[in-house]
Amino acid sequence: MRRSRHIAASAGAGPICSTPMKTLVRWLLLAGALLLVAHLYPGVIVRSFTSALIAALVLGLLNTLLRPILVLLTLPVTVLTLGLFLFIINAVMFWMAASVLDGLAVTGFAAALIGSLIYSLCGMVIDVVIERMFPSRD
Repeated sequence: MRRSRHIAASAGAGPICSTPMKTLVRWLLLAGALLLVAHLYPGVIVRSFTSALIAALVLGLLNTLLRPILVLLTLPVTVLTLGLFLFIINAVMFWMAASVLDGLAVTGFAAALIGSLIYSLCGMVIDVVIERMFPSRD
């Protein structure tokens, strides 16, 4: 009795998906977001969807590996600016990705700043959509 109640309760909870599928969908959507940034702002250039996929991967790696170190090292400046310096760190990550990749280009630091702002906003929307598409298994 107890087992059938659990199965019935989880049946109506919506699609439950694995973490790799969630990560793949998020990656594809973030690559699309890079194409949207390039379409909305002329200072950011993305050559193709393949370039956008690679750039989204590199941006994710930079944000995972390097960003926490930069945030920690610049913590006093971030506190003094009430967190606004984090926008500069995001722009640096965006600019670094563009300097490493051939398929992503920015025309200057201001373009990296604006591009990173648009990309971050898209990323927040994508995270909300992903959480609604793939609810957690609590």
